[in-house]
Amino acid sequence: MATSQTSPNPVRWGIIGPGGIAKAFRDGLTHSKTGKLVAIGSRNPGKAGLAEDFPGARIHDGYQALLDDADVEAVYIATPHPGHAEWAIKAAEAGKHVLVEKPLGLTAYEAEAIFHAHRKAGTFAGEAFMYRVHPQTKRLYDLVASGTIGEVRAIKSSFGFAMPKFDPEHRLYANDLAGGGILDVGCYPVSMSRLIAGAASGKPFLDPVQVQGSAHLGQSGVDEWAAALLTFPNDIIAEVSCSVSLAQDNVLRILGTKGRIEVADFWFAGGKQGGTGEIRIVRADGSVELVEVAESGWLYSFEVDAAGEAIRAGEQQLASPGMSWGDTLGNLRTLDKWRASVGLVFDIEKASRKTTTIKGAKLARGPKSIPKRQLPGVSQPTSVAALGFEFFPDFASASVLLDAFHEAGGNLFDTAYIYAGGKTEKILGDWLTSRGVRNESVVIGKGAHSPLVYPDVIGKQLTETLDRLKTDHVDIYFMHRDNPDVPVSEFVDAMDAEVKAGRIRGPFGGSNWTRERMDAAIAYAEKTGKQKPGALSNNFSLAEMLDPIWAGCVAASDDEWKAWLNQRQIPNFAWSSQGRGFFTDRAGRDKRDDEEIVRVWYSEKNFERRDRAIELAGKLGREPIHIALAYVLAQPFPVVPLIGPRTLAELEDSLSALDIQLTPEQVTWLDRG
Repeated sequence: MATSQTSPNPVRWGIIGPGGIAKAFRDGLTHSKTGKLVAIGSRNPGKAGLAEDFPGARIHDGYQALLDDADVEAVYIATPHPGHAEWAIKAAEAGKHVLVEKPLGLTAYEAEAIFHAHRKAGTFAGEAFMYRVHPQTKRLYDLVASGTIGEVRAIKSSFGFAMPKFDPEHRLYANDLAGGGILDVGCYPVSMSRLIAGAASGKPFLDPVQVQGSAHLGQSGVDEWAAALLTFPNDIIAEVSCSVSLAQDNVLRILGTKGRIEVADFWFAGGKQGGTGEIRIVRADGSVELVEVAESGWLYSFEVDAAGEAIRAGEQQLASPGMSWGDTLGNLRTLDKWRASVGLVFDIEKASRKTTTIKGAKLARGPKSIPKRQLPGVSQPTSVAALGFEFFPDFASASVLLDAFHEAGGNLFDTAYIYAGGKTEKILGDWLTSRGVRNESVVIGKGAHSPLVYPDVIGKQLTETLDRLKTDHVDIYFMHRDNPDVPVSEFVDAMDAEVKAGRIRGPFGGSNWTRERMDAAIAYAEKTGKQKPGALSNNFSLAEMLDPIWAGCVAASDDEWKAWLNQRQIPNFAWSSQGRGFFTDRAGRDKRDDEEIVRVWYSEKNFERRDRAIELAGKLGREPIHIALAYVLAQPFPVVPLIGPRTLAELEDSLSALDIQLTPEQVTWLDRG
């Protein structure tokens, strides 16, 4: 087979998963200018015809063997969807660049983890949407951006075909292979719609603000045909559809105020082996103009060269209109919402099946460990920071972060009855069970949130909490709010009863309680021989909260509170310990469009504290937000910060501050100057 390589230093590629799409990529390599195939990794290396399909390539027994091949620089990952994240991350750890067949991961959370691994490794990672780097796509983008059809109002796009018959073992129908249309082909009309919406606004892409989906889930539980309505911030509406059991016309239509653009099978451009693609412009008066894009290059050679040029230039991601990291994340977030709206969760994403980490390994402690401390009344040492995770939509997404926190040495988890309507507690319960780590984990529970702040609610909600958590006790328990109209004695009695029943096995206390109410509760318990409150969960931060973030919130950052905490030595499990982003660059003096930041944190004293944090961070080679967290941990009384990262990068960033040791003088200077 002839080659069109012209680079004197071609990128040496290996392929993981030598199936049908891998052969298309092989052809792209053969006709590329920048790459050559040197090896493949197969779980069936003796399969007949493998050597003939990939002539000249070394055949490795298994995917890891290919990653261990020192001659391989970059890897094209062509496994079924569930293997993408595992092998993309392992490739990063092996120092290999990757181009991953779409979708990059099953969810945006998996994609975040992949990019995080490659960001740390300094390697390239890209999602293989071959059409995005073809000249026809750039021409289409330019036509829209230049106003050829006026202002874009709507987009209609489909990618659908009918398989000859239903086969539960075929990857398009197999639930265990994340089959169906949305992930496999629905990603194309979504990615094109986001690209066109971006072109209409002068941006590389635009993400929808609303996704409304519908789908038919067939007998294997995958979507056999599906549709979604995407609403963009520039008022463009996109209708997208996909199918694996239904033939569709597969024409992209872009509707504007001065006409429309039509492109048939846009993802094939001029054809797999080159040719002339057609962009059809229909004017408002009915006249038609054909824009032809002639290209001799083979379709898959363009993604090979786009990746190869980025790799040789030292870039870690593709340039637009290729799928940059932000573009890929936006696309997968849209697909996540589409799937969520139709209730599509694959069996392999459920807790009963997803029992390993994102890298396909059993959960294990890593070489680095979060520092631990012994808190009064808690049966085992706890990590100095607690993980909160109420932002995650499902088990599969949350488990990425939960696994990483555990492997870093974390064992303290913050949850509450009210978070996500109970979903957070259920996710944690599923995770503790599937990973078998309940006995080595310390679980914080909270109940009786406003308006149901009454003693008789505590036991009822705790019963539900324990059921969701799949356990018979919590280790620490807080009333989530206070009700000053109810005597503290009644609350102490209710929680003491749960202690005696063994359902609270450590300290209990109040979240957002005042000193006066805590003192009264402690005094009553001491007088009556009940267990007295031994923990608090109020806001505590280097920045003082000026106005409650939510009604009923209490901050414990001023001098009176510090004196009380120092005297009592009661652990404060501090929420918003980093000022909800006040110490990041984004939330400085110019963040006046953020109502909460301004209302809650903007004061001259807080800005002075922030300036001092910036100064000290510069001296220590850290970030101001790290100093803010270190300040909380350096108090002469126990403070346990509750951190709520949404990505692995944010988690590792927070954990990186735990080794900062501030002196008492630095703590005082940060606070007072």
